Amino acid sequence: MPVIAILGAAFVIGFEQLVEWQYGPLGIAGLLLLSIGIKARNATCSSLGAVVLAVLVAGPALT
Repeated sequence: MPVIAILGAAFVIGFEQLVEWQYGPLGIAGLLLLSIGIKARNATCSSLGAVVLAVLVAGPALT
């Protein structure tokens, strides 16, 4: 059981570092809003986090 917990924590930390490296502090804020919204079962908070992440992933619009 402790091995699974350590591997899970390492995965989460690695994923957060990847998001911060790729999308900066706004990516961490979006990920934080999404995770808090899911845990609190708050649709507004999780939707806001998902929108922030979607806008970051989509990047600038090409015209």
